[in-house]
Amino acid sequence: MQNISKTCILVLFLIFGSIFCLGISCERVDAMDQLPQEWNDMENQGIKVIVKVGNKEFTASLLETETTAKLVSMLPLEMEMTELNSNEKYYRLPQNLPINTFSPGTIRNGDILLWGSNTLVIFYKTFNSSYSYTRIGKIDNPEGLENALGKGNVRVLMELEK
Repeated sequence: MQNISKTCILVLFLIFGSIFCLGISCERVDAMDQLPQEWNDMENQGIKVIVKVGNKEFTASLLETETTAKLVSMLPLEMEMTELNSNEKYYRLPQNLPINTFSPGTIRNGDILLWGSNTLVIFYKTFNSSYSYTRIGKIDNPEGLENALGKGNVRVLMELEK
């Protein structure tokens, strides 16, 4: 009888512990998923650039920060971007940029982020991530971005919108 009550207590502990942990986990993801208003409103403000991949052009909006000011000073920038994880392309910049890292939780198709202080990343799929980045900007309308970037390495030109 004593073994049965210990087993029942253990099962109840596991059930309530799991419910509690799931509640915390969901709250954490929701909080990480909420981006500052400036990030959501970038299409209406910020620095406009053109991202050219082959014959396809995408307009991107960059935040007005110290990091992007330094990046913009390097434009136009022709990059041989390397494929990584079937969801992103990256390019190591010739110089470090100032950083202000955050953990986005969810990376979105079209996000342009800085990993470390010199790796520019364009994401073409939405997924969850625990990595930290510095916000740069986002492709305003990423429809077709994955197809344009294709598989493998790709040449990308980023320049100020005229």
